[in-house]
Amino acid sequence: MHQPPEQSPAGSSPSTGPTPGTPVAGRDATTGTPETRPSEREATAVGRLAGTVERLRLELDHAQAHTAGRAVIEMAVGVLVERLRCSPTEAARQLENLSEQSGTSPLELAADLVNQSAADEISALVRSFVAGASAPSADAAPPADPVAVRLRSTEADVLAGGDAAAAARSMLEHALRPLGVAAVAVWAAHPDLSLSLAGSAGFPEEEARRWRHVPPGVPTPARRALDERSAVRYPTLADASLPSIGQHEVRGGRLAVPAGTGGRLIGVLEICWHDALPEHSQSLQRQFEALAELAAATLEAWSCPEPASPDPADRQFGELRQLVDGLLDPCMILRLSPDGDDHLPRFVIRHVNPTFVDFAGRPTSAIAGTHLLEAYPLAAEPGGLAEKVEHVFATGEPFRTHGMRLAALVDGVPLTALAQVSISRHGTHVAVVWRLGDGTPRVARLLQHAQRLGRIGGFEEDLMTRQIAWNETLFELHGLPSGSPPIALDQLADHAHPDDRHTIGRFLRTLLHHRRPASTAFRLQRPDGVTRHIRVVAEPVPAPDSSLRIVRGAYQDISAQHWTEVALAATRDQLAQSEQQAAERSRLALQLQHAIMPPTRGPLDLPDLHVAVRYRPAEKDHLVGGDWYDTLTLPSGDVLLCVGDVSGHGIEAATGMVALRNALRGLAATGAGPAQLLSWLNSVTHHLTDNVTATAVCGLYEPGTGRLRWARAGHPPPVLQRAGRATTLPQLGGILLGAVDQAEYEEGELPLEPGDTLVMYTDGLIERRDESLQASLTSLTALVEQAHRVAATGEAGLQDQLDHLLRYSSADTDDDTCLVGVAVR
Repeated sequence: MHQPPEQSPAGSSPSTGPTPGTPVAGRDATTGTPETRPSEREATAVGRLAGTVERLRLELDHAQAHTAGRAVIEMAVGVLVERLRCSPTEAARQLENLSEQSGTSPLELAADLVNQSAADEISALVRSFVAGASAPSADAAPPADPVAVRLRSTEADVLAGGDAAAAARSMLEHALRPLGVAAVAVWAAHPDLSLSLAGSAGFPEEEARRWRHVPPGVPTPARRALDERSAVRYPTLADASLPSIGQHEVRGGRLAVPAGTGGRLIGVLEICWHDALPEHSQSLQRQFEALAELAAATLEAWSCPEPASPDPADRQFGELRQLVDGLLDPCMILRLSPDGDDHLPRFVIRHVNPTFVDFAGRPTSAIAGTHLLEAYPLAAEPGGLAEKVEHVFATGEPFRTHGMRLAALVDGVPLTALAQVSISRHGTHVAVVWRLGDGTPRVARLLQHAQRLGRIGGFEEDLMTRQIAWNETLFELHGLPSGSPPIALDQLADHAHPDDRHTIGRFLRTLLHHRRPASTAFRLQRPDGVTRHIRVVAEPVPAPDSSLRIVRGAYQDISAQHWTEVALAATRDQLAQSEQQAAERSRLALQLQHAIMPPTRGPLDLPDLHVAVRYRPAEKDHLVGGDWYDTLTLPSGDVLLCVGDVSGHGIEAATGMVALRNALRGLAATGAGPAQLLSWLNSVTHHLTDNVTATAVCGLYEPGTGRLRWARAGHPPPVLQRAGRATTLPQLGGILLGAVDQAEYEEGELPLEPGDTLVMYTDGLIERRDESLQASLTSLTALVEQAHRVAATGEAGLQDQLDHLLRYSSADTDDDTCLVGVAVR
């Protein structure tokens, strides 16, 4: 191991004055004018360059964070595609809708969906975090979990990066920096008890190069964690008296967490703080374990070249390794194991080149350092790879073939591939080169990832010998320690819920008696007391004599899907009930509105006036509005003319409309003017209704004199048509009803003449999304003039004018419309 070099103090030489003939700094030698020092120009240029570098670094960090977040969202879209059986576009739209409805960001919602589906170490951590956070109050909603987003973003970035160095950087930036961590290192463990620095972040590059290899026997924190097979903690590295990377730069707390997969430790995740180690908590420990699991997944795909041997006698192996490392085809170097014998030679895979690809999809760390027959036990078959290697080693005669069958056993499942193979002897070593003819390794890796994400485990059972092969996922799924006796199919009912035993019986009859593929779902009762919802699929494999001997299949944990379906069913029931209640409320509101204001009403004959009314409801039934009108002769002989619009829709708007209409009728009997009536009606709206606001136009017509007094409360002004010309009445001042406690309204007066037509309306007649109110009023006056020209005379003419206005109105909203026409006789 290389130790960091000693830092010598920087010396400084004494300053000397300017020599003769040397220009004085700060002045031009010829003009004497001030000039910029070269050091200042260099400092300015360096400062600009440093600023540019920092900006580019921030943009790169932002792009990496966005890419990681996008990957998490794409995972969630894939989950929704599988659950909802829809297209990716529909799933993405559904994710956005759910995000808006729940009030969370798409990234947080995506992390929650992936956690529910994956059921791995990260999702277990998130469930315990949410349970702890929501424990004080049973009614409190679970808080938004930043831990889930950080860890899922880290996982997505690690999978996208592909190597341990990128994984270390992603862990530090996404997951560990918010916890105060200064640096992180990912160590790969080797069979000879040495360590290699697979990736690091937060350390100087020179420091990382010094610690690229740690020989056996050096007591580092990472080595202690591997020896104890558990996480080791040091409050400060200086107090621990252990050498490690960054021991001079990052002298604070250290935590070393073993990283393993399938019960096998393959590396260590070392986390470093500038300050003392933070207080231990179960939540933090679970986060660090989840990150160690990600580090293990990265190390499985990381090819670590064996450090150069310092032994000069092994120079031939070093030259051979350099040769095979330059090959574009996968190659491994074998040497004879000392524990073999002449009758049964055993070969160890000493080295694999950087382009080595295992046809079974396993990482190179699982191949290098193992015996050939341990990595490929099926190579011992007659005429197989092991026999050819022994022959080449014994005779020195090279072997080449264009079609050799390679076989491997991964998690109890045999995988085969056809490859071109070349075997040659080089001194005491044998080089094996193969070229795969298809995408078998990539397919195998995808299969392993699919089984992990989908919580699927495969099995194969020999009904004659009672031998059962399970992969690692099945032991975890059944809650059994790795290496425990697998559960046979005929014993499956003993581990299921009593109510599901008949279901399992039908499954076994179809599979074993009728010899047909079968599947079923049941509740598995695990030894730890946990009940999981499981789907089992199996098929019979007939022997050459047509007898049934082998059954193979898979178990899948569908607990998350089951509870999601239960929640969706409950949500559908609640939604159906809400829709039924909303429809009932809309029906009642519509009935109430029609009882008071029929959509079409015949002409009214009032003193000196003909009055016609039209009402057009909203296009959608649930948008029942609060438009209203009233015309009646008062005890004083005056005629009350009014139109109003209550804000909102539904039963609340309809009942508000009834309250204001009846209140105005009662107030008008006092003989007060329009402005006073609206002032009183404002107080009624403010105090006697529940958060209701409205607009209105109120007019009083004197039959003998033809005088019209009128006032408005935030309502569009009426339109007067006289002698074929239409104009809007002045915009009198007046705030809408119910906004404040007390309000005053301006009153106007207008003499009406025989032949005049006054049009009063609600905003549903003129409102457009792309047009101002003034432009809409101008369009309305033109339409009133057009309606007057095409309509007949008399009462029928007034109704035709109103029908024309409704038919050719330019409004583009779904609001309801009330229209009152008043013709002076």
